[in-house]
Amino acid sequence: MRGHRLVNTKAFGYAPIMTVTVRFAPSPTGRIHIGNARTALFNWLFALKHKGRFVQRFDDTDVERSRQEFADSILYDLHWLGIFPDQTEYQSRRFASYDAAVDRLKAAGVLYACYETPEELDLRRKVRRTRGLPPVYGREALKLTDAERAAYEQDGRKPHWRFLLPNFKSDPFETERTEVHWNDLVRGEETVDLASLSDPVLVRADGTYLYTLPSVVDDIEMQISHVIRGDDHVTNTGVQIALFRALGAEPPVFGHHNLLTTASGEGLSKRTGALSIESLRESGIEPMSVASLAVLVGTSENVTAVPNLHELAEKFDPAATSKSASKFDPDELVVLNRSLLHHMSFAEVRDRLLLLGVSGEHAEAFWMAVRGNLDRLSDAASWWRILREGPQPVAELAEEDREFVGQAMDLLPEEPWDANVWKDWTAKVKKATGRKGKGLFMPLRLALTGLESGPELADLLPLVGREGTLARRP
Repeated sequence: MRGHRLVNTKAFGYAPIMTVTVRFAPSPTGRIHIGNARTALFNWLFALKHKGRFVQRFDDTDVERSRQEFADSILYDLHWLGIFPDQTEYQSRRFASYDAAVDRLKAAGVLYACYETPEELDLRRKVRRTRGLPPVYGREALKLTDAERAAYEQDGRKPHWRFLLPNFKSDPFETERTEVHWNDLVRGEETVDLASLSDPVLVRADGTYLYTLPSVVDDIEMQISHVIRGDDHVTNTGVQIALFRALGAEPPVFGHHNLLTTASGEGLSKRTGALSIESLRESGIEPMSVASLAVLVGTSENVTAVPNLHELAEKFDPAATSKSASKFDPDELVVLNRSLLHHMSFAEVRDRLLLLGVSGEHAEAFWMAVRGNLDRLSDAASWWRILREGPQPVAELAEEDREFVGQAMDLLPEEPWDANVWKDWTAKVKKATGRKGKGLFMPLRLALTGLESGPELADLLPLVGREGTLARRP
């Protein structure tokens, strides 16, 4: 982190920032997906690493599409991932701050009224293209006389308001290359030429705000020190840096990470619900499986299952992130999930096992026996039922295997049973029947569990008990 910087407070006075402060600012228009979680986690881990603060901000100025239920679900998803904001804000409750910023920009002469319709703007872009010019806004509204503005107003046209980019010396119609530079946390040195961009619309004709102004005002007033977000905002950053300075504030440090796509290369969307955190949670994926993949995919680190966010923060390095998009394969989550469960202690899962009906004196031994064979923790319930109630359905055995299992049951050792009972039993069965290898083990496994694979029978047999084992005689 660089030294403290000066930023504006609400009164546009200056106050030093001494603490790393980041923000996650989704629009509450749908369920967040793993790509959104990547941004949230990048910010959370950065704050964790620097003992900073995390601001949860809902960019809900689009009042028609924004819904409180989506904001609530986003907070729930973040909590599930282990992210607990230090502060929660809603842009819809902060319009007075944005109105004050608009007045300030108007007074400075850098926010000007425009009356073109979308159709007129589209036609102008087409004309510029045919003339070999970039399709940027030509600032025609700056040439309007007072009488022309009055005529538009009399016709019922409401203006939208554009921010005059500082890409000229004295004449706004004679733009020149104006580079904005910043040292990106992820991408390194970045440059945007303001002369290649249209003056952005900050306020719509209906008086509502677009993303840019509220975001900058909030970053100033909430003293955001680092903005870490997707690289689809790189060009926006040049404009926002200019707007920070127009409002008398020093810009924060920016970092733009690569985006996640589906395995087929398609973008993720909150509106479609693709790979939403909610759906991943409901499918039984562990939060640290999601966090590990969301953070480590597309970086120089190997994608491995990290047990907690503190350890993930130690691995996290924004600069190690690739500049190209990373494909997200949901199958990798299952692999990571399996790895996490295999190393989870009984204490970590005790309460969750209780919800699955796993309890009693054998619960811990059961967990240690089955955890290495689970894709999802919920799979433990099936194994608990098998151990308590027997195979469901009972496996069908060939006649010769039925006879073999019957013989084996006659050779069961007496109780009490310990960890050696399986070894002792199969040694007696092998000697008595001559069977060995798969021919010995598979019929017994099928009779005991109904399945061809699973946890070690040496671990399961003491849990089934002698009576339970005899009950499975075919």
